[in-house]
Amino acid sequence: MNYRERSLVKHAEWKGKIETVCRVPTDSREALSLAYTPGVAEPCLAIQADPEKSFELTRRWNTVAVITDGTAVLGLGDIGPEAGMPVMEGKCALFKAYGDVDAIPICLKTKDPDEIVRTVKLISGSFGGINLEDISAPRCFEIETRLKNELGIPVFHDDQHGTAVVMTAALINSLKLIGKDKSVIKVVINGAGAAGIAICKMLLSYGVKDIVMADKFGVICEGDRALNPTHAEISEVTNRKHLRGMLKDVMKGADVFIGVSAPNCVTKDMVASMADKATVFTCANPVPEIARADALEAGAYIVGTGSSEYPNQINNVLVFPGLFRGALDVRAKTVNREMMIAAAEGIASCVSDAELNADRILPLAYDKNAHSRVAQAVADAAKRTGVAKLF
Repeated sequence: MNYRERSLVKHAEWKGKIETVCRVPTDSREALSLAYTPGVAEPCLAIQADPEKSFELTRRWNTVAVITDGTAVLGLGDIGPEAGMPVMEGKCALFKAYGDVDAIPICLKTKDPDEIVRTVKLISGSFGGINLEDISAPRCFEIETRLKNELGIPVFHDDQHGTAVVMTAALINSLKLIGKDKSVIKVVINGAGAAGIAICKMLLSYGVKDIVMADKFGVICEGDRALNPTHAEISEVTNRKHLRGMLKDVMKGADVFIGVSAPNCVTKDMVASMADKATVFTCANPVPEIARADALEAGAYIVGTGSSEYPNQINNVLVFPGLFRGALDVRAKTVNREMMIAAAEGIASCVSDAELNADRILPLAYDKNAHSRVAQAVADAAKRTGVAKLF
């Protein structure tokens, strides 16, 4: 059997990948009197007087809600909230395994941004953070922005920012290996959805200046009448030479290609037209923009993919457990750009100079040292930028 067939069998055996575990004794009258009534009235009254004490007297401080509406699940698309549950459970299992964060999957039967925002706000008092997952663009932008503005706890859309963080980490080490400077390279991003836009904004914040974005309709250029509001906004800070055409036209001379788009949309000729020591990140799943072997044969120096079958897997798992661990530890009010860049630098730092090579630009997804380093970097950045409540 292949992985998909085996996974179906295992899911039937597991009957769920997470469970609730009791943390206190309940085996005597005294134990029940402390954990429940009558003793529990005292922490209730303390929280009533000061709701912030919910972070000290309950498990809220370490609990994250993983929220989806099932509209953009993996590469499967809009499959619905129930069908998205196995992915959300898996996400929660990774939160626990790599960050010791208790995460709860919540799959909402609505696609209405107003209903999603309202629902998350209503339940937010039970959680220390909110991880948005597999919500389709462009609604995901509005939902995240509104929640970040209206909640005083970290809100993080992993499909956007988790991808952007790990992609930035991959680029940091790639540039270090090939000896190119971030301020002079040309980066082409194919795919202008949630992930592509977030990657673009992150790289601009990190100091990359020349970025050209494209989608299935061609190169995104300021002034084009057909641009939607999100693309119009990003066009104002990208493609400053106002290049036009299709993907193949702008890949000529590019130092870095980043694909978060569609299978088999890049040819060997397109890779061959790139600059010397070209870096190619092809992250469409399950079929990439170009096969790794074809990209290397065409002259790419570094190739990263979204697959665990090959070296240089560019995987969000390196980001969200440590990022939330660090944010929760200092009770951060939000996740800001500085915290995300710190996470990227933390990931990149896990590959030493001696280890760094064309097939080793990132730590492995299950490297617990990487998750610890991300957590510390994020916590330090939260303190440095004034969004931490604990020091």
